[in-house]
Amino acid sequence: MRSPSRNQLIWGAAAGAGALAAGALTQWRFSRSIAKDPAGQELQDPPSGAPIEVISADGTRLHAERFGPSDGLPVVLAHGWTENLTYWIHVIRELSGRGLQVVAYDLRGHGRSAGSGDYAIARFGQDLEAVLEAVVPDGQRALIAGHSLGGMSIAAWAQDHDVERRVGAVALLNTGVGELITESLILPVPALARAINESVAVHGFLGSRAPLPRFSSPISHAIIRWVAFGPTASPAQIAFYERMLLAMPPTARADVGIAISEIDLYDALPRLTVPAIVVAGESDRLTPPSHAKRIAEMLPQLERLIILPKTGHMGPLERPREVNQALLELVDRMRSTAAAALS
Repeated sequence: MRSPSRNQLIWGAAAGAGALAAGALTQWRFSRSIAKDPAGQELQDPPSGAPIEVISADGTRLHAERFGPSDGLPVVLAHGWTENLTYWIHVIRELSGRGLQVVAYDLRGHGRSAGSGDYAIARFGQDLEAVLEAVVPDGQRALIAGHSLGGMSIAAWAQDHDVERRVGAVALLNTGVGELITESLILPVPALARAINESVAVHGFLGSRAPLPRFSSPISHAIIRWVAFGPTASPAQIAFYERMLLAMPPTARADVGIAISEIDLYDALPRLTVPAIVVAGESDRLTPPSHAKRIAEMLPQLERLIILPKTGHMGPLERPREVNQALLELVDRMRSTAAAALS
């Protein structure tokens, strides 16, 4: 076997150096695109609220924070899978700035809340009840909003609790309550391949325990954009969510993902007997608009079904103005209902 010549070694070294330089340039341009994104300014320095420790029915410790005046109309926010309470940055700023008492909490296994050996969806409903007991005084009612897994938590809560005792309105954002894998558009395939698609979605995506890359890259951004965002999402918005995703422990991420894949909570929807809005993204591959339409049909007091154009699964990040406006409409509805009851 002939040894490589001196020229071959030189050319090989040059090619390797060129590849490294090209990779470094690509990474630099990628980092610059995030740094120059105007949306990045709005996503810097998420507000810090007054901490609240909540203990759920099974003893799991939940971290919550209160923003705005403690005597304002309460708004309770439940984020989605692989997120944390800072996901609500735009909602927290807008609603607390309008004098509302906004309480956001980390779901179990997420953010600063404790992990658990039990991630059944029913547990997430019990967690919401514990938060409501901690922050909504007797005689008052809150607006509750849930994104993705947060919306599923609301449905699980409604299945086993008296909705109207502590809640006056509900917002279900980019969520589904059943058949999540069947209707997912992450891996669009013919009907004959549906069983394979479901297996890949559960074990290769939702239930994967594989560690994620520790550093952001153009490839990771492209994947996250495809899965979770719409075509107009900005680099800073994707990076903001990616930091939450990378911070979640792989085991908790997988266990919660498998629990999500198995939910069937359609029977809980008629129990949400308060004014409600449903928001979906036109380009949402995780919970397509078909989920929102079915949920809307089953809610007793639907106020509005909103399909946001060119929007993926991250409606509150991608379209904060529209989401905040919809939530404020629910607040106005609650206030007018309360005023009518007193007259």
